[in-house]
Amino acid sequence: VQLVESGGGLVQPGGSLTLSCSASGFRFSQYAMSWSRQAPGKAFEWIAGISHVTRTYTEYADSVKDRFTISRDNAKNMVYLQMNNVKPEDTAVYYCQMGFKVGESGRRGPGTQVTVST
Repeated sequence: VQLVESGGGLVQPGGSLTLSCSASGFRFSQYAMSWSRQAPGKAFEWIAGISHVTRTYTEYADSVKDRFTISRDNAKNMVYLQMNNVKPEDTAVYYCQMGFKVGESGRRGPGTQVTVST
C-alpha cells in the first residue's frame, strides 16, 4: 500500500488550495478514503471522509464543513481535498488515509504541508 499526498504550500487566508493523494497497492475502489491533519503541538484530527460506494457518501469535521470538499476518482486511484476560504488555523500537515475514520494509527502517506499565512 502506498499513499502519496501532494499540492500543499503557502496560501493566504481566504484563499484556496487543492490537495491530491495518489493511491496504489490495493483495490482502491473498494475502500473508503479520508483526509486528516496535524498541526504543531495539536492532536491528530480527522477532517473528511468519502465512501467507496457508487452513491458516494461524504462526511466532514465541523472545523472544515462548508469550506472543504473531498472527492475521488476511482479510475485514476486519486483522492482530492478542495480547500476554500482557508484560515490560519488550517495550517497543518495533511494526510491521506485508507479508510473512513481510522485515527492516527491508520495507514497514511507522508503528508503534505499546508501553511495559511499572509
